[in-house]
Amino acid sequence: MTICAYVTFANPSTDDEREPVLAAWRAAGIEGRVERWDDPGVDWSAYDAVVVRSVWDYILRREEFLAWARAVEAVTRLLNPYAVLEANTDKTYLRDLGLPVVPTHWSSHDLPDWPDYVVKPSVSGGARDTTRTADRAQAARLAAALEAEGRTPMVQPYLDMVESEGETSLLYFNGRLSHAVRRSPMLATGATPDDNARAQLRTPAPDQVELAEKVLTAVPHALLYARIDLVRLPGGAPAVIEVELTEPYLYLGHEPSAAGRFAAALLELL
Repeated sequence: MTICAYVTFANPSTDDEREPVLAAWRAAGIEGRVERWDDPGVDWSAYDAVVVRSVWDYILRREEFLAWARAVEAVTRLLNPYAVLEANTDKTYLRDLGLPVVPTHWSSHDLPDWPDYVVKPSVSGGARDTTRTADRAQAARLAAALEAEGRTPMVQPYLDMVESEGETSLLYFNGRLSHAVRRSPMLATGATPDDNARAQLRTPAPDQVELAEKVLTAVPHALLYARIDLVRLPGGAPAVIEVELTEPYLYLGHEPSAAGRFAAALLELL
C-alpha cells in the first residue's frame, strides 16, 4: 500500500480539510498519516510521498520550514517540490511572473497616487500584517516599517471591483482544473475573518481560465495542487493577486468530487 504523510502544524484542529482528504486517500488505496512538519521524531524516508498541507505557521519560521523541506526532498518525494516552496513562500515571485498581476510597488518611496492602498509584507498569509488605508503618507510609513524590519513591502491599490466581483480562486490538481470559487474580499469594509471561508462555487470565465493556465505553464515543476487567485482590474481584465502553491486552503467542501480528484492526482504523480 502507498503510504503518504499529510503534513500540518502544531494546531491541526484548525484544518477542516484534513479528514476529507484522508478519507479520499483511503478510498484510493493510500494510507495517510498526519505529521507535524517540525516534529524531529518523524522518519520522512518511511513515506512514499510527503504532502504539504496546513503548514500555516511557516510565515513565522520560513527559513526553518525551507530547511525542513530541503531535507525531506533528499529522502522521499515532496509535494509540492522544494524548489516550488522556496519560490512561492515569498511573494516577490510576482515580479518575475511575466503575466498580468495586480499593480505592486515594492518599496516605501515614491508611492503611486492611488485612492486606497493595501500594504503587506512579501512573506505573509491570511492577511497577517496587512493594512488597508486611504492615507498615502500612512501607507509609506507602514511600508517603511516593514523595510526597517528587513522585510520586503508590497504596496498595492485596493480594487473596488473585488467587492462586487469578488476574488476568483481556481483550484488545480496535477495540472487539471478541479473547481473554482468566488471568495469575499478580506479587506472590504465590514468584513469579518470568517468571510473569506464562506466562498461560493463559481464557473470561471474563459479569460480567467486562460490566465490561470498560463501561470501553471510558467512553473517548471509538476504540481500536486495549485490555487490561482485572480481579480479583475478596473478595465475588466483579469490579473493575478496570488499563486498559492505552498499551503492553500482548497475549498474541498464546495465541490463534492474535489477530494477524490485530489487523491487521484496524488496517485498519478506517484
